[in-house]
Amino acid sequence: MYEMLSSFAQTGGLIYFVILFAGVLAYALWPRNQKRFDDAAALPLSDREPGDE
Repeated sequence: MYEMLSSFAQTGGLIYFVILFAGVLAYALWPRNQKRFDDAAALPLSDREPGDE
C-alpha cells in the first residue's frame, strides 16, 4: 500500500511541477509580457518609481 501511494505521489508531483514550470515559462516568454519585463529589468538603472509612466 505504501509503495503504491508513494509511487502515485512521486508521479503526480512530477507531472504537477512540469506543468507549473511550463506555465511559468510560457508566461515569461509570452510576447505581450515583454514590455513589462523589460521595464522591470531597467528599473534599477532609472530614477523613476514603480508605476510611474
